[in-house]
Amino acid sequence: MALIETVNLCQRYGERDILKNVNLRIDRGEVFALIGPTGAGKTTLLRLIDLIDEPASGKIFFDGVDAAAPAAVRLGMRRRMAFVLQKPVVFNLSVHDNIACALRWRGVRGSKLKEKVNHITDVVGLSDYGNRNARQLSGGEVQRVAIARAMAIEPEVLLLDEPMANLDPLSAARIEELISSIIRQYATTIIMATHDLSQGQRLADRMAVMMGGELLQTGSSKDVFTSPRNREVAEFVGVENIIDGVIASSEDNMVTLESRGRSIEAISDYPVGAEVCACIRPEDITLALSRISSSARNSFEGEITWLVNMGPLTRVEVQCGFPLVAMVTKRSAEEMGLNKGKKIYATFKATGVHVIKRN
Repeated sequence: MALIETVNLCQRYGERDILKNVNLRIDRGEVFALIGPTGAGKTTLLRLIDLIDEPASGKIFFDGVDAAAPAAVRLGMRRRMAFVLQKPVVFNLSVHDNIACALRWRGVRGSKLKEKVNHITDVVGLSDYGNRNARQLSGGEVQRVAIARAMAIEPEVLLLDEPMANLDPLSAARIEELISSIIRQYATTIIMATHDLSQGQRLADRMAVMMGGELLQTGSSKDVFTSPRNREVAEFVGVENIIDGVIASSEDNMVTLESRGRSIEAISDYPVGAEVCACIRPEDITLALSRISSSARNSFEGEITWLVNMGPLTRVEVQCGFPLVAMVTKRSAEEMGLNKGKKIYATFKATGVHVIKRN
């Protein structure tokens, strides 16, 4: 049985639909990421799961119990969860007292209170900050205080709303390291909203892509990134090569896709005549100065239209009847003498092509 389940969950603000029939199951101990652009409905969903707001329609089940329950039951559910906001609130108190607040509200006192606060400040790396005023800390330190206050009550569910969104890169890396440490040390179920795709990949067991208040795809990070369900998801997870075409032939799931007079071979069960898109990730494309002997079924001669160095990699744009983007190492680009206008061969395997139906 899932620890948290939503069934046809909808939310409206005025005439605007914020969430549309969200169906989600999250298991106990799972780290789950909600990824999507700003305004996708991620925060709204977290607020509903935390029982702060009530949905316009639909159901939420916590540990098998319908959350549309009497106030005392709902309060009991809420006390088993903790929510860290995107812009965390800290009181005009010391770090120690900020963290102790949540425990005091639950009746913890004396030596047990001190022991718990000291333990969690050590976990989040704030042992030397206990007497500092929390409002005089940096953004990353304030976020640590907020996470410490949430974890001090030992919640079954920790909700994190864009925990690194307002931080500089170094502070964000430290908060991610802290969350990773919490995942390793505790059995807490974590639901994290983020627009950072790589962050979701690094931290989560599963993820869901949210856009326009809908869950477009749910699965492992590998499934979402390598097998996006539709064009919107493909574009969001960074598939730069999305080529429109039509299935011209099919035999034992090996299809030929026709696009702008060129043929692309791929693995797919779509029938002949289907209007589809071929998705190819830049890292799955090999560039060479001449046509190479390879098991790869797709090889196209083209001309380089643009190059951009990106640290150790070089992003290469090629026009070969349709545009392609490839990523090669900077060293390889230099050794091949790649530059704008140079003729090049772009090669990729049929298994490197993910076919989706056009909307």
